[in-house]
Amino acid sequence: MATFELYRRSTIGMCLTETLDEMVSSGTLSPELAIQVLVQFDKSMTDALENQVKSKVIVKGHLHTYRFCDNVWTFILTDASFKNEETTEQVGKVKIVACDSKLLSQ
Repeated sequence: MATFELYRRSTIGMCLTETLDEMVSSGTLSPELAIQVLVQFDKSMTDALENQVKSKVIVKGHLHTYRFCDNVWTFILTDASFKNEETTEQVGKVKIVACDSKLLSQ
């Protein structure tokens, strides 16, 4: 299964990367093993979002910027709202990065 490294920039991905860096610096973990952990994190996040998340969200907002580069869409919305079956959340500014899932199966 091919994966994207997008989730490493999420909060949990950044915390994992920082922790792995500290462990490598202190000699607790080898750099090779740290890379294997990050690759497994990418696979696990892709699998979880693909197979375990069933909720749908409606996103509305003002499109500030959009970009398409290397088969990756980036949208920046202002005054955005996220609505699911239960609640609506307002956000001042949000960045959405979207990749073609067909690229994962290549």
